[in-house]
Formats: sequence, C-alpha cells, structure tokens
Amino acid sequence: MPIKNRFSELLPEITGWRRHIHANPELMFDTHETSAFVAERLREFGCDEVVEGIGQTGLVGVIRGRQKGDTVIGLRADMDALPITEATGLDYASANPGKMHACGHDGHTAMLLGAARYLAETRNFAGTVIVIFQPAEEGGGGARVMIEDGLLDRFGIQEVYGMHNWPGIPTGTFAIRPGPFFAATDEFTITVEGKGGHAAKPHIATDSILVGSQIVTALQSIVSRNTDPVEQLVVSVTSFETSSTAYNVLPQRVVLRGTVRSLDAANRDMAQDRLTNLVQMTAAAYGAKADLEYQRGYPVMVNSDDETDFASAVARQVSGDCDEAPLIMGGEDFAYMLQERPGAYIMVGNGDTAPVHHPEYNFNDEAIPAGCSWWAEIVEKRMPVS
Repeated sequence: MPIKNRFSELLPEITGWRRHIHANPELMFDTHETSAFVAERLREFGCDEVVEGIGQTGLVGVIRGRQKGDTVIGLRADMDALPITEATGLDYASANPGKMHACGHDGHTAMLLGAARYLAETRNFAGTVIVIFQPAEEGGGGARVMIEDGLLDRFGIQEVYGMHNWPGIPTGTFAIRPGPFFAATDEFTITVEGKGGHAAKPHIATDSILVGSQIVTALQSIVSRNTDPVEQLVVSVTSFETSSTAYNVLPQRVVLRGTVRSLDAANRDMAQDRLTNLVQMTAAAYGAKADLEYQRGYPVMVNSDDETDFASAVARQVSGDCDEAPLIMGGEDFAYMLQERPGAYIMVGNGDTAPVHHPEYNFNDEAIPAGCSWWAEIVEKRMPVS
C-alpha cells in the first residue's frame, strides 16, 4: 500500500508541530515543554491512556484497536536536541541559544504524533499500540532509563520499532539491515603525569606531551594490528589538553580523550584491554604515569531478523523502495530496547541535506507522509483485523 492519503491531508498540521518543536529545542532529560506538547496532542487524539513521567520526562500513549488482540507493539521516537548553535537562517530556527534540533528528532516526534493521530482515528487493528516518546537519546541513555522505569513490562510491549531520518537517501525512501546496525560507543579519558620543567632543560623533566603523543600513536595499532581487517572498529583520540600554555614550559600533565566504536562484543572487549595495556606500558616506558578512565556507552544496536524482514516489506509497500543500509559506526540508544525485545530500526530518506549534527541541518518535511505511513502500516499489517 502506498503512502496513506490521510497523511497527505495532515501534512500541513504535522509540519506545524515539527516546526514548533524545532523552534523550541530542549536537551537530554530537560524536555519538559516538548513532553507537555506531545501529551496535549495525544489527549486531543483520544488515546486510551497518556502516561507521563516514564524515565523522567518520557511518556507514552496507549491506543487500542477496534478488535481485541494479544499483540502489543511499541513505536518509539526521540525528542531531545543537541548543544549546537543553529545556522540555518530559517524563520522557525531555534529560539533557545546554543540548542538545536540538528539530528531530526523534531521530525521523528512529529511523524509519530501523526501516526498516533491516524491510529486513534481509525483503530483498524486488532491489539494494542504503545507510542513511545523518549528523552535523552543524545548521550543520556533515555531508552535505558525508560526501560528501568518499567516501560516494556508495564505496558506488555512484545516488539518495538524505531526510525531515523538519514541525509543522502532519497526523500521518503527507506534503508535497513538485519543484525548489527549501529555501533557500540565507549569513551575514555587518559591522564598522563610526567615531571614538569623548563623547555630548555628537557633532560631533567619527564615530557608528558611526548608520552601523550606516543600513546596516541600506539592506540592506532589496536585497529591496524589487533583487529581482523574485515571487521569494523574505530579508535579515535579527539582531545589533547595540557596543564600549561606557555611556550617555554614542559607541562606536568596532559589529558587525552577519545572514543571506541565497535560492532562486535569480542572486539569491544579486546579494544578496551589493549587500550588499557598500551596506555600503562607506554607511559611506564618513558618514566611517566598514566591513569585511564574507560566508560562503556550504548551497546551495539542489533535488528532482529524476522522483524527486519517485516519492516522492510512494509517500507517497500509504502515507498516502493527499501535498500540495504550500510553499517553505521555512530551510536543509537534504541539498542537498549532491542536488547530487551525483538524489533527493527529503519532509516527514512531526508534527501540532499546537510548531515545530521551539523549547524545547517534541517529535517525534510517532505519525508513526513512516508514516515507516518510506515509506522501506521507496521501496526495494521502486524495486527490485522479479521
């Protein structure tokens, strides 16, 4: 079935919701105004239940079909923005300085609201759908926090589906892949302690900059010499700070920060072990000390095989096209939901736009009918009325 006519009719209204959210971005769990806006819309639609305060500022709407059924499906959208200063020049650009919907979560929320309105109007399914609006995807692990607050068990969710817009894919088309899709994302901080001194007398100091530089170089061997070349692993040092900015001082301390991204549990463990050993041994070789803080972040996001096949078939019905998506080394906290329940995560094309997390990015409103139709069709095809 192609894009539903109802979403073409609703497009101006859904676009208005999206642009309102875009103009009022909020970060992490501080999505109070966005959550209140979503809750008000869900109540207007006539959802059977609207439950707020799940995972701090997360909320759900419960919509029951016109026929009873045992199946309960969750549909999830993220609501939070990024700490980026917007540079689009749009008339609905961010009104909150230093905050911006640079990843399209405004579009995700608006599309799921559109689908919720349609599903509440038609109820053309046998079972229950739970529309999930989640805060803090951008680093806060909002999905995990909502799960810990009872989201999946409380509402009896059996399978769950998510969506993300993707620049570079033709507008309104889809891409998906089974199995590992988005990477696990870990972070590290390395503090190197040397012996400070005068730049003219390096022989009586222990140069922490030299040690830090050697560590940066050594860490590149984790990918090039410890990882199977056909597998994916990224180790990046992204910050190098010193305790001095003077031209003639060898600093006592340097701090390195970075990230490790992996698509395989064994490689994730190996990378952490090798990084730990290389940091300690390299520092010791130069007479310095090094302290490592290693923090594991989002796990690998893994699409279930059967649900991915189903999601792909629905996407082809909606748009006529669903390509195989590439592996993505970015992180996505929908991974927590897919660890607990079978389901799938799909990309919807945003067209030829700036990339996500860019100050000139903007969600493409022309993708709204396709995204809404996909979510609605997931429900109607998975829970058909007899």
